[in-house]
Amino acid sequence: MNISVVIPTHNRYELLKRALSSVFAQIHTPIEVIVIDDGSYDETQQIIQDFPNIKYFYQENAGVSSARNLGVEKSTCEWIAFLDSDDAWHIDKLKEQAAFHQNNPDILMSYTDEKWIRDGVEVKVPKKFSKHGGEIFQECLSHCIIAPSATLIHRNLLNEVGLFDESLEVCEDYDLWLRVAKNHKIGLVDKKLITKYAGHDDQLSFKHWGMDRFRVRALEKLYSLEKENEIRTTLVAKYNLLLKGAIKYDKIHDIQNYKKRLRELNE
Repeated sequence: MNISVVIPTHNRYELLKRALSSVFAQIHTPIEVIVIDDGSYDETQQIIQDFPNIKYFYQENAGVSSARNLGVEKSTCEWIAFLDSDDAWHIDKLKEQAAFHQNNPDILMSYTDEKWIRDGVEVKVPKKFSKHGGEIFQECLSHCIIAPSATLIHRNLLNEVGLFDESLEVCEDYDLWLRVAKNHKIGLVDKKLITKYAGHDDQLSFKHWGMDRFRVRALEKLYSLEKENEIRTTLVAKYNLLLKGAIKYDKIHDIQNYKKRLRELNE
């Protein structure tokens, strides 16, 4: 199986070295490793001296979705594996996924379980992030259970459902996996084959408050195309949660906004 690896990065030179080391240690060797430098102003450009076999591209800062999409555009293989520059793969990650797809040729996307390290200490992954395989649209609705670094996806599937939404600052992965899971099975390799690291200052999940604001945008897009009850139910729950927060902090504009959206859903 020929695999392109796409790594977006922004001012993470030291972490990027760890990520790339994990890629080049893979038992199943990828055909190409593409690093998209999304406007870094640290030492990131030195990475081409540290890893001369990578394909390195620089763009003005445009966000992680833009960087991943450019990586897909520059890639040449049928299969694409994403890796965030603050994560790392275990040595048999690609090997296990390649074997899965050889045994399940009808499934065009898979992901793996994950290990979490926070401030140098392994922590238990919360139960709500339990992994599921197969027809998992319902399990994907509430929150994102799939880490980009855990995925392997066929180019044809991306051509069908589209790439990452560049208008979303965060939850862009949640948005894409929903579009995939809506009509396709997603395979699960039920092994901890990636390590996600937390505790560093530039994590996008810590940068933005109220992540459900962005999940709502993804759900609204989907509901505008397919007005299914399960999407509506999730939207109502998230609107009510955001409304509760707006009332608590006396955000008049947000209170009016979420009340209006709830009324529209009930019409």
